[in-house]
Amino acid sequence: QVQLVESGGGLVQAGGSLRVSCIVSGGTFNSYGMGWFRRAPGKDHKFVAAINKGGFARRYADAVKDRFTISRDNAKNTVYLQMNSLKPEDTAVYYCAAGRWAEPTIEATDYDLWGQGTRVTVSS
Repeated sequence: QVQLVESGGGLVQAGGSLRVSCIVSGGTFNSYGMGWFRRAPGKDHKFVAAINKGGFARRYADAVKDRFTISRDNAKNTVYLQMNSLKPEDTAVYYCAAGRWAEPTIEATDYDLWGQGTRVTVSS
């Protein structure tokens, strides 16, 4: 059974940085494209970033472009989201997700597996 477990969330001041991680177990990590989504209080899931299986293609939401970086380490079965210049509007629960797609996709329906989420709170 494939499991995705996020970690690294927490409280940070506006302008600060945080890195969240997601480790995948029970499956072949490098057969999955990986993505990050977030859900702010009272709002729907929003796409944040995605990276393909080989790690050479990435896609970002406009709201995080130039501030967030997605990366993966296939040897460690882990995907990361480095978040810089954080803003209060980045406050959300961040979820990692895995899907068997070739090109990074923003559609939540293209992802088959989801983690439980890690909470990120940015104070002003």
